[in-house]
Amino acid sequence: MSTKNQSQTLDILEVCLLAGKIMLRGGAETYRVEDTMMRIAAAYGITHSHSYVTPTGIIFSIDRENVTKLVRINDRSTDLQKVAKVNSISRMISNGNLSVREAFEELKEVERDAHAYPILIQILAASIASGCFLIMFNGSWHDVLPAIIAGGFGFSSMLYIHRLVEIKFFAEFLASLLIGLLSIAFIVTNIGVELDKIIIASVMPLVPGLLITNAVRDLMAGHLVSGISKGAEAFLTSFAIGAGVAVVFTFIHF
Repeated sequence: MSTKNQSQTLDILEVCLLAGKIMLRGGAETYRVEDTMMRIAAAYGITHSHSYVTPTGIIFSIDRENVTKLVRINDRSTDLQKVAKVNSISRMISNGNLSVREAFEELKEVERDAHAYPILIQILAASIASGCFLIMFNGSWHDVLPAIIAGGFGFSSMLYIHRLVEIKFFAEFLASLLIGLLSIAFIVTNIGVELDKIIIASVMPLVPGLLITNAVRDLMAGHLVSGISKGAEAFLTSFAIGAGVAVVFTFIHF
């Protein structure tokens, strides 16, 4: 393999890995990440490629070139806008509208982009969602405001604690504990009426809905490692939320 061809192959490899990295960190399913990477490689003339994706890493290999690279994924969130942008870039590559260098620059720009929604908007959305969940669970309109306050406070606490301690389980546990304490305070001060409805509605923004969906989808697609690992992560998150509320009821007999 000539030096020029080797350099071009490595550039294509970097484009594929960068696209997969952005998608996986944004909350995309494992099968979608693998399919996108292989489609990009095929669009640039590499028809024999293999990708292996787990929630914590990506391995991409090109046959006949003896080129393999691993990318470690340390943090994941939910940013479907970036996933959509990478899909759009992938389609442009498949249509022959982007060179390797242009595609890499476009992907780097997507990676540098801030989250689709600022933190204040996320907290506001979590607050409104908590109030809506309370009504959906047949709660009283009198409890809408306590649910909005508790849900927004719990979600903001989770974001803040997660910045201080990079253990997501710990952040979700403390956030649900604070939601339980605040909900009890609303009941004691006669601001709220139904404690259970307030707590359930307030913790809903913390529930890993996308993670559970992706776990089931990956299992159905045959990606057993990714499906089981995502399911385990969702289980730990749910356990942390339940444990936080349980601790409040254990030490405060209300």
